[in-house]
Amino acid sequence: MNTSQPFSADLLLVDDTPDNLRLLSVMLTENGYKTRKVINGERALQAVEVVTPDLILLDINMPDMNGYEVCHRLKKIDKTRDIPVIFISALDDVFDKVKAFQAGGVDYITKPFQVEEVLARVNTHLNIRKLQKQLQQQNSQLQEEIRHRLSAQEANAQLKALETQLRQQLNVFLHAVSHDLRNPVIGTKMVLNNLTNQVGETIQLPRKVLERMQESNERQLGLINSLIETHAAEVWGLKLNYQTLELKSLVESALIDLQPMLDKEQVVLRLLISPNLPLIKADSLHLVRVYQNLIGNALKHNPPGFSLTLDAQVENGWLRCTVADNGVGISKEQCDKIFDLYFQGKQKRQSVGLGLGLYLCYHIIQAHGGTIGVESELGSGTTFWFILPLDPEMLNVQEIS
Repeated sequence: MNTSQPFSADLLLVDDTPDNLRLLSVMLTENGYKTRKVINGERALQAVEVVTPDLILLDINMPDMNGYEVCHRLKKIDKTRDIPVIFISALDDVFDKVKAFQAGGVDYITKPFQVEEVLARVNTHLNIRKLQKQLQQQNSQLQEEIRHRLSAQEANAQLKALETQLRQQLNVFLHAVSHDLRNPVIGTKMVLNNLTNQVGETIQLPRKVLERMQESNERQLGLINSLIETHAAEVWGLKLNYQTLELKSLVESALIDLQPMLDKEQVVLRLLISPNLPLIKADSLHLVRVYQNLIGNALKHNPPGFSLTLDAQVENGWLRCTVADNGVGISKEQCDKIFDLYFQGKQKRQSVGLGLGLYLCYHIIQAHGGTIGVESELGSGTTFWFILPLDPEMLNVQEIS
């Protein structure tokens, strides 16, 4: 994992437990960061006034002033509003995390934390902050140049056009990230609805009560989803982290989150991937996303009871992976556009979608040095396939963009 910081970063560590402060400080200092340590919220606000840090790691449960209040105060001051705040806490309830994001935090790490996770998240948010500063500087320079070259009316029109272009590019970025983060929320919604129905059947609740319970689930998950949208830009960090992987185990882990939806849709699943395939070098997180997006695509477009087959074979030094269904199929016209940004085919039922899942699959496989495609005919099912190089020399190590 590449955890090198994007610049000589100054980190403020806030925790009322000295042992936690020492552990964090040693870990971050060994990785090239400069750290300052304070033991309560009041001292944290004083330290920020003296020297503005590049990032703050903030505990929640502290005497006198908790982490939420510290973050609220920082976000009210122009000088400190844009400092990224990562909460580190033993509180692991989902609504504690929601409260942290509402207070203005950009991320949340649960204690006991893993060293690699802390370093990865710190590095990601420092990179994002650096890029934000560069964009602000470039925008200021561009505005100054336009003011010199154009009349007031022409400059105003040019700035509006540039603002629109930047907003469109940022929306692509935000939507792509929020699409990936939204998948677990959709899965959680399915689980909650299933549990609600099971409880209702067990204790024979009236239908109206069940509907109110499900409406409550929808509201709570909608809150989480909106927070994900708001903070999506802060958690991009899609650099590839290559590992040696066994494909069948990876696919089985990808299926765990989707199992409630597969069960609800009565999908007949056939996992034909052999455990004896050669090991591959790939990013496990992003490859799981590819499988979950391809399987999720089949769930959205096919009626209940369809068959889904996952297979993989070695062909001429490549590993060819397939996700095939016997569903409604896709027209040739749709096949030609299916990996385009924002493309959405006709779905078997209403569902929220932005047309980004297959677009992300395309770029993830391409970043691995591979190729992805689709074979289908209307009424004859659909097969998505992608190939990955088995020779490490062929890996195209790059960022997903």
